[in-house]
Amino acid sequence: MSHLPRGFTVVRVTGSSMEPTLREGDLLLARAGARPRAGRIAVVRLPPDSDGMPRPLSVKRVTGRDPADPARWWVERDSPREGVDSWLVGSLAARDILGTVLWRLWPRPGPLPKVPAA
Repeated sequence: MSHLPRGFTVVRVTGSSMEPTLREGDLLLARAGARPRAGRIAVVRLPPDSDGMPRPLSVKRVTGRDPADPARWWVERDSPREGVDSWLVGSLAARDILGTVLWRLWPRPGPLPKVPAA
């Protein structure tokens, strides 16, 4: 994430876990530290992989609070075939939701849907 004034950040999508909503290379405007909300897309820190190696920051859809622990958040990918999400690593602590995506800047500027694209 690159930092802009007043807590805004530009994020470049890598990978295909958020297709068809987002594609590799999309540029997104995110608000660092913004409160997560169900249905919104967020920049998250996933737990280390099975070898203990850190994963890169990820863009995922926040689907809600964990019913077993309301202090934690459940995040999912939009692609049914690609990526890592809470189904694989469990819910995330609030501190691991780094920011909320507000807008796609490029190549198709505009707001993002609050539900996965069909």
